[in-house]
Order: sequence, then C-alpha cells, then structure tokens
Amino acid sequence: MKTSESINEIAKALAQFQSEVKQPEKDGTNPHFKSKYVTLDGTVKSIHECAPKHGLSYTQMPVSNESGVGVVTVIFHTSGQFIEFDPFILPLDKKTAQGVGSGLTYSKRYALSAAFGIVSDVDDDGNEATDNAPQNPPKQASSKQVGMIKAKVLEYAKLRGRTPQDVYKVLNITMTDLETLSSKDASDMIKTVDGWINKAKDEQQGA
Repeated sequence: MKTSESINEIAKALAQFQSEVKQPEKDGTNPHFKSKYVTLDGTVKSIHECAPKHGLSYTQMPVSNESGVGVVTVIFHTSGQFIEFDPFILPLDKKTAQGVGSGLTYSKRYALSAAFGIVSDVDDDGNEATDNAPQNPPKQASSKQVGMIKAKVLEYAKLRGRTPQDVYKVLNITMTDLETLSSKDASDMIKTVDGWINKAKDEQQGA
C-alpha cells in the first residue's frame, strides 16, 4: 500500500463515508452456490451516492502478470491526499477475452468493496472465485524453454527446407504466443519438435 505523506483528511473522510453509506442490495445471484452478492454496478452506485459529499473519488487501473489479471485501486481526497492499495490479481482459467473480462469485473468489485468498506459478498461467495479460477495457476514457461523451442523450430525448418513460420503454423502457435505457454505445454512442444527433428534426420540418412 502507498499513501500520501499525510492521510489525516482522507482517513476522516472515509470514516464519515462509512458511517453514512447505504449498503447496496445483493442483486447478483450465483446459481452454482445458490448465494447472492452485490454486483459491480451496485457497488459503484452505492459509492457514487455518498463519496462526493465527503470529497472522495477513486480510480481503478487494470494490471496483469504471469498469474492473471486484476486492478490497482486508488482513493483520492480533495485535500490532495490519497491511498493506493496493493494490486488485487485474480488467476485465469482461460486466457481469452471473455476470461480476462470476467476476471477484471470480479477484481474491480472485490477491490473496490474492500477499499470503501462495502459489504458486497455473502460469507461463502468467495467460492465463486475458487470455482472459476485454478487453485494453483500453471507454472509459466521459462525463458530457457522458450529459447529451446525457437532453436528446435529453426533446426527443423532448415532440415525440411522451410521457414520457421511454416513450423509454427503446424504447431498452431505464433512466436509471440510462446511467452504465454505453461511450462508443461512448452515441455510437450519441445518433445514434439524433437521427434520431428529425429524423424527428418533418419529420413536423410536413409536416402
């Protein structure tokens, strides 16, 4: 967490806000766990109805790392004071546009509720996150593995008289996507290209 040099004014404003804010209704339903929770829209509406009169505003900036996506939440006060909270990152089960969008929505709601003291979840609604995201995110491919794939793809391309791009097409991946591979997927790809290289060498020796 980062803050301005002094937080006396923003702390006072937050205390007043939390004593007056109307907790939003739980208008979202989790059918899997048969529970209700406050949606992001409900959380934002509740904050906007009370925060400005106390000189409070906020911003949320999307962030990402090898584990997933999330947000950094910063609360500002008209005095110039601020509180920047640590990033809240949610692991992704699928690296798709839909998966990223869902992860960001959940991250925004959770982080914003925690920052302003909004009660947005029932006690067990955290299960929604554990159900949608893996308990142990897959280990990212190492730079050594990525380098090995590139070297083997180049070797195989030369053996077959083709370009590396041709080989990547067969592997159904682009060179830039190599950085997003899991360690296991990278290892499997190395074994696959290794098999192709050995087969190509055997064919050349037998010719």
